[in-house]
Amino acid sequence: MERVKLGQTPFQISRVGLGTWAIGGGEYQSGWGPQDDEESVETIHAALAGGINWIDTAAVYGLGRAEAVLRVALQGLADRPFIFTKCSQRWTEDRVVYSCLKRDSILEEVEGSLTRLGVDCLDLYQLHRPWPEEDLEEGWATLADLKAQGVVRAIGVSQFSLAQLEIAGSIAEVDTLQPKYSLIDRTVETEILSYCDSRGIGVITYSPMGSGLLTGAMTASRVAALPPDDWRGRSPDFRGPQLQRHLRVAERLAAIGRRLDCSPGTVAVAWVLANPAVAGAIVGFRSAAQVASLLSAPEIRLAPGMLAELDEVTGGSG
Repeated sequence: MERVKLGQTPFQISRVGLGTWAIGGGEYQSGWGPQDDEESVETIHAALAGGINWIDTAAVYGLGRAEAVLRVALQGLADRPFIFTKCSQRWTEDRVVYSCLKRDSILEEVEGSLTRLGVDCLDLYQLHRPWPEEDLEEGWATLADLKAQGVVRAIGVSQFSLAQLEIAGSIAEVDTLQPKYSLIDRTVETEILSYCDSRGIGVITYSPMGSGLLTGAMTASRVAALPPDDWRGRSPDFRGPQLQRHLRVAERLAAIGRRLDCSPGTVAVAWVLANPAVAGAIVGFRSAAQVASLLSAPEIRLAPGMLAELDEVTGGSG
């Protein structure tokens, strides 16, 4: 798989990365429902065999479960992929998630992630959310200190606004940004991606397939059958008029996919990767069977007419 430099970091990454949010399973408010750990390990191995060389995770995914599963999957591998993880999302004993950017909290979190992952250094450490905003400077300064100490090799942020990126950048260089970006959420397209591109900030996007909405497999009946601990069943994106709008985009992706002999999800990922500001797209595989069809996304070249079709059905940028 094609590899590109991630901003000004030392990493040459595959255009597609493996996301482990869904691998964390359910049983908390942002979970994805039941997930078998052995199947998750098989999925990780299939992704690495297919050329993926980086894995994005977070302490909060499964409340530590995703990082622990990743450790099992990576044991004994001669060539370890880059590991990108996140902090600032904590949880209580009764599994309620909350945000904290205090220095002592982050220092505790990084030790927890190092232990669960079984590594001595993290390749990329990211602030998961910019909340509470009044502690943003403290949180980002803490990550900068961890980088200076060699505990982490690079530092980044997730879901930051332009103003928040500027605040962080005034304290220490922002190596990467992880924004939500897909055909059904183009909010970052104009200002934020341009800002990152002009400053050499590496961009790795999440939810390029709209958390399953753009795969071609989602239907209203499938949404209705989602398990109670799958957050998507509670999301406005998966209900009513919004769901119908998103499924119309998926139909257009399917039509283009038939012309290109690939799946709607592959076209959705290829569209994200067509933006020159995007280095890589995070894809949340849940089974080894899902891996093969999406690994070709970096090779798909969407013709101008196809891009225009997708602009038409999504209403353009923004």
